[in-house]
Amino acid sequence: MSNLQITPYRLTLQDWQFKAADENEWLSAEVPGTVHTDLLAHNKIPDPFYGTNEKDVQWIDKKDWEYITTIQVDEAILQHSHLELVFHGLDTYADVYMNDQLVLSADNMFRTWRADVKGYAKAGENTIRIYFRSPINEDLPKLEALGYALPASNDQSDVGELGEQRVSIFARKAPYHYGWDWGPRFVTSGIWREAELVAWSEVRIEDVYIRQNHVTAESAELTAVIQIYSEQKRKGNVHIRTEDQNWEQQVTLQEGTDTIEIPLTLENPKLWWSRGLGEAHLYTFTISVTEAVDQQKTFAEQSVRTGIRSVRLVREKQGDSPGTSFYFELNGVPVFAKGANHIPNDSFLPRVTYERYRHEIVSAAEANMNMLRVWGGGIYENNEFYELCDEYGIMVWQDFMFACSMYPGDEEFLDSVQAEAEENVRRLRNHPSVVLWCGNNEMDSAWAHYIEDGGWGWKKNYTAEQREQIWNDYKAVFHELLPDVVASESPGIDYWASSPMVDMTDTVEQHTQGLTDSGDIHYWGVWHGSEPFERYNEYVGRFMSEYGFQSFPEYRSVRTYAEEADMELESEVMLRHQKNGSGNRLIKEYMDKYLPEPKDFPSFLYMSQVLQAEAMQMAIEAHRRNKPYCMGTLYWQMNDCWPVASWAGMDYFGRWKALHYYAKRSFRDIAVSVDSSNKEQFDIYAISDVLAPAALTIRVKVLGTDGGLYKEIPQSFSLAGNECLKLMSLSKDHLLDGVDPHQAVLLVELEHDGVIIDSQLSYFVSYKDIALNQPNITVTQKEENGITVIELTTDELARQVWLSADNAGEFSDNFFDMLPGQTYRVHFCQLNEIKDAHLSQPQYGLSAAAMIPSRAEGLQVTSMADYIK
Repeated sequence: MSNLQITPYRLTLQDWQFKAADENEWLSAEVPGTVHTDLLAHNKIPDPFYGTNEKDVQWIDKKDWEYITTIQVDEAILQHSHLELVFHGLDTYADVYMNDQLVLSADNMFRTWRADVKGYAKAGENTIRIYFRSPINEDLPKLEALGYALPASNDQSDVGELGEQRVSIFARKAPYHYGWDWGPRFVTSGIWREAELVAWSEVRIEDVYIRQNHVTAESAELTAVIQIYSEQKRKGNVHIRTEDQNWEQQVTLQEGTDTIEIPLTLENPKLWWSRGLGEAHLYTFTISVTEAVDQQKTFAEQSVRTGIRSVRLVREKQGDSPGTSFYFELNGVPVFAKGANHIPNDSFLPRVTYERYRHEIVSAAEANMNMLRVWGGGIYENNEFYELCDEYGIMVWQDFMFACSMYPGDEEFLDSVQAEAEENVRRLRNHPSVVLWCGNNEMDSAWAHYIEDGGWGWKKNYTAEQREQIWNDYKAVFHELLPDVVASESPGIDYWASSPMVDMTDTVEQHTQGLTDSGDIHYWGVWHGSEPFERYNEYVGRFMSEYGFQSFPEYRSVRTYAEEADMELESEVMLRHQKNGSGNRLIKEYMDKYLPEPKDFPSFLYMSQVLQAEAMQMAIEAHRRNKPYCMGTLYWQMNDCWPVASWAGMDYFGRWKALHYYAKRSFRDIAVSVDSSNKEQFDIYAISDVLAPAALTIRVKVLGTDGGLYKEIPQSFSLAGNECLKLMSLSKDHLLDGVDPHQAVLLVELEHDGVIIDSQLSYFVSYKDIALNQPNITVTQKEENGITVIELTTDELARQVWLSADNAGEFSDNFFDMLPGQTYRVHFCQLNEIKDAHLSQPQYGLSAAAMIPSRAEGLQVTSMADYIK
């Protein structure tokens, strides 16, 4: 059998040109790409991210655009019995022509589009042309036909010069393209994923799914579900191999597509674990189809990679605890989920490279995270994202792409959603990292159908009949269609209809309204509600799937979109790069409450990051201290899609903000946490997310701001695996024992085998009342066994010490406080470029990702004293 059959011929479609449909000039285009980025490459538009340029490029989405290329097809290719054009992503309304013949019409950005072009292709030169219709002009008639507007509160139609006409809900297209309260409005068009011509004959493996029926440490009962297309009825053999095991089964293939199911058993399987619990082991299963008589003749072959694990969302009544649990059980072990919400890494999706994905996932692993939530206003991410999560043991809570809106329910829309859901669940179901499918973001609680005055006030705009129609359309998608797709295509993975939600009861008890004892919670009292940070200690639910606080990026990042003249909180540029209407005001109000006054605007940028980090530390540790009642904390948000003031922990350029360093410390697998919410005492906890018990020692020290020791209280104890333990409550009066609270600090150190594995510094007065003198910080960079070590000492209390370097990379620690008499050691690291590097699994949450040490060039070290008046 020749390679003609086992290896389909694939030709990537390249050398594209594009133009506006009403113009004549063709320009070169980058594919994958977008109209916006192609126009930018030809200097036809200014940089959309710079200054106030966002408003100057809104005309692009009102026009139709064309893309064209020619390909050479030789006679040998035409000898194949099947010839397909395959578009892995068309954004969004597109008609595709081959040699001037319409071969497909696309209307969903989230799908792969295929066209059989065997009857249209010819030997020699072939022309492929794509006509992209304006997503705005395509959907405005749908709004008019519906007769009333559906809620779409984040659709920035005013920025798009459409007034109140919000059309985002009609397009199966990334919702954030229409604007959000952290992102710009760039409604893109284009060939956003790869396009190819595929030729094949005889037999093709269309899909392989390794279904995991029952998994334990002793045995994994699996089923290889294989879809095979054969041009004719034939006998054959299916071979499956992985590591040191092989299986074989004779099959009779019918003409057309057959689904073959082959049982597989792995004895003592190497299980896939999330970061911190064990190795994220991955198996590669290779499936080949051979001729029955001559097995040397291979028709088709395909490999898939997956991890063997059992996972479930546990929602059960537990003892006397109120409500029901909400946690993920992995391989029989309850896992406390630690992480953040992920949004797309760019407004222009084809810009997102493998390296950018890897930077994000390694950053998550380095910060001791074990989960990311792929939020429903973006995209079903590229395969590389999930492959990296598989490799690094990062669990994925995966939303379907619906967020903060109510959607239509006509037959055409439902059919499109059905096809989208089926394809994406199938595409992602072999990834062990995907542990949950969630229907949408915030729609159940925003509409709150069963609470007349509940939700976001949306219902009051509609008649009783319209309300019922909108709610029935909602249920058709999120209570019927999507759960059926998940159950059918990915059995064993749980479905959650909306985040947040209490339970799917079709009663008043369904909707999350305030603090509940069941389901998941988005808490925005701090920030949107202007509540004090201390509320985080009280507002703790079963699973905190959203909460957050904003900051600005650092000065270097801000200067990529603003000039010096724009460096003022209320400048037009700064307001354009603050998408939350009250954002700048809220940052300043909270800063006035909690921190000293910054001396200038660059200092304000720095202080905003400190403010954000302090807020998120309080929240994260409140959630962890309430384990096992609370079993998850995912802050908003991990990343940015453009340079902006936002809730992100690392900015658009991948630079870690103070928040990310704080998260790294607060997410340590074995951690100490000090609760000072009771103004008169400190409550001290030890928290473990690892499985093995540990013999530990806690040392509570009262130190002077000059580094002198006033008091030390040691205590040895045993911490069980996966446990939170309150160790002691100490009154401030007892600790101070007459020492001036302005001149003292509380240092709590956690030791294992004589090594300090965590520590936390707390203060007896508010941050505003701490007297800060200018510290003298000495810095030494030296090599130790091939590793660059940065050593720092100080002669005064130095708060929020910030290390920065000219070259790209991150520090092992940053934004920390220093006391005299101690030496602080920090490493500077860059990403290891080895693609398949796996995490080591060090004990107790020390450095845990594929990073390589490097020298910090142009090292600068500052502290809060440099930034305040």
